[in-house]
Amino acid sequence: EALWRWRPLQAASSECRMATRCPQANVDTARTDQCPHGDGAQGRGDSPDEAAGCLHGGDEECQHGRARMQCPRGGAPQAAGDPGLRTSSKRPRRQRPFDFSQHGRRHVAVRLAYLGWGYQGFASQANTDNTVEAKLFQALLQTRLVESRQTANYHRSGRTDKGVSAFGQVVSLELRSRTRGPDGAMLPGDELPYTRLLNRSLPRDVRALAWAPAPPGFSARFSCQHRTYRYLFPVAGLQLGRMVEAGRRLCGTHDFRNLCRMDVANGVLRFVRTVLRVRVWRAGSGLGCLEVRARSFLYHQVRCMAAVLLLVGRGLEDVEVVDRLLDVESNPCKPQYSMAVDYPLVLHNCSYENLEWNFDPEVHAFTVGDLQTMWASYAIKTRILYSMLSGLGQAPNPQDPEDEEEEDDDD
Repeated sequence: EALWRWRPLQAASSECRMATRCPQANVDTARTDQCPHGDGAQGRGDSPDEAAGCLHGGDEECQHGRARMQCPRGGAPQAAGDPGLRTSSKRPRRQRPFDFSQHGRRHVAVRLAYLGWGYQGFASQANTDNTVEAKLFQALLQTRLVESRQTANYHRSGRTDKGVSAFGQVVSLELRSRTRGPDGAMLPGDELPYTRLLNRSLPRDVRALAWAPAPPGFSARFSCQHRTYRYLFPVAGLQLGRMVEAGRRLCGTHDFRNLCRMDVANGVLRFVRTVLRVRVWRAGSGLGCLEVRARSFLYHQVRCMAAVLLLVGRGLEDVEVVDRLLDVESNPCKPQYSMAVDYPLVLHNCSYENLEWNFDPEVHAFTVGDLQTMWASYAIKTRILYSMLSGLGQAPNPQDPEDEEEEDDDD
């Protein structure tokens, strides 16, 4: 019934802190702590050497045959987070809160690119943190660029759905500045590297591409001249000429209630929108591209338009179906049809007047490198799938690059 006890180490050197590790208790204890199997701190040896061996290199097995004790100078370093480990008698220094009142603020626009395949959309949601906007504000708060969302005067250009990506998403907000004082006066020096700071805290598939000084009253949502979406699709079996003709009929100002998802819960009761351009062309590698440009869009409008045009391209609907869908007096109820899938859709560009974008060369180089790495990974996986289809005699025939239509993008 004798209790196993350790005797406090009595050595001349106070710098060496010895610890014991007992696997049976799965805890680390300081040399002066109790043994995990007993209570008390009395040693079983009559001298420090007998209890611990060499002070800077020796170790000794405990009476239970499981724990070994070693000086940090001669063995593994002590883990600061291990329970029971005495690291210092000093209390940890309490971090002072960041005082935003000592810093100026600047109204800016930030251009974002992200792959939305793994997110539940761009806008924040109450039931999940897996949105692009939630990741963005985590980075903003971590870098102390904003104090809170409520005080940031925040606006977004577009509210992309689950699975939708973006190359030209724009947000406007007020960020901490070192070129403006608390009173708003201009100060000498360079501005904070906003994109570099954000990208250090953002996930790899969300990147801040550039930032621009924004005038007072600027809003990423209400100051946008037009937004451009692109939708990719396989061209096999499609008649692109029919899709081009049907797309032309979508241009202009129409009531698009039959080509969107009703969003009455959010107060959307007016469904008239002006579509500035609809284009369809071959994008190469067996894919086609649908581009739609408008000042604003209804909920799921682009995916509904893509679904109807694909039905026309397959010959399942005639070109005049577009006219019937836009005639809401004759067809006041939306017909039943499936929306196009989400992942081929990209918010390609948001256009503004008088914004001078600042691109950081270092950020640009890192972003290009990350995209090249991801592209190589997906290209290899695509080739493996193509090889499997070839082995089954069903490989698609990619279009000859020489036959691709030229993409006249004027963004």
